[in-house]
Formats: sequence, C-alpha cells, structure tokens
Amino acid sequence: MKIKQLSLFIENKPGALSAPCRILADAGINIATLCLADTQDFGILRLIVEKWQEAKDILESKQFVVKMTDVVAVEVDDSPGGLTKILASLEKDSLDVEYMYAFTCGNNDKAILVFRFEKPDKAIKALSARKINVLTPAHVFK
Repeated sequence: MKIKQLSLFIENKPGALSAPCRILADAGINIATLCLADTQDFGILRLIVEKWQEAKDILESKQFVVKMTDVVAVEVDDSPGGLTKILASLEKDSLDVEYMYAFTCGNNDKAILVFRFEKPDKAIKALSARKINVLTPAHVFK
C-alpha cells in the first residue's frame, strides 16, 4: 500500500528546519519519520505524518510549498544484510529507486525502509510477490 509523504522546500538558513516542525507540533501532528536533503540554497524536507492532509493544509496556510508524493514502506530485518536482501529483490525486478530512507521502530528487531519509485504500484506488486512485507499506513504509525 502506498503511503503519503509531504515534501517541503525550505531555505538553507538557521531556523528554517524548526519552523515546520514547530507548526506541526503545535497542531498536535506527530512526525513518524523525516529526511532532509540540501543544496547550497535550499533543502527538501520529506515528512511522513499520520494526518497528512491536515498537515499539508496547515503548512500551506503558513506559506510553505508542500508537495504530496506516494512512497512505499517495507519492513526489513534490522541486521547485517537486511537492506541488501531488499535491494537484490529490487534489482531482479528492474525497479529503479529514486530515493530512500530508513528508520527503526523498536519493533522485534525490524526497521522500516521508505522508497520512492517512479511506479509505486508496480513496486508494491513485485515486492509482495517476493514475500517482502509492504507496510500500510497503520503499520507505520503504530
């Protein structure tokens, strides 16, 4: 199942990262995970939050440019080789990863990998066929 990810363009200056995080905290919206990529002039803050539509609306009302993207989250063994097993499956199915990030959730020695694919539905079908646990939003936010 696809998960909604919010991407925000933020200036590369002190305080720019804390502003959207503070806005979400004040609204009672918890960030499950995030990733920050930067260039010299700006950054892209990628967020996964449970109430994504509410978060998007609130951030846009505060003048942030917010893009919604479908990503795919999978569960992986949090041990040496866990990632390579998933990547090998992706290679076998010729799935190109645009970007990815990971987080641990303290859940039975498992971690969660978040992938951005050009064709997420194709990726979900291929991963599921290989018995890789594709997570629903409910799994990510528990």
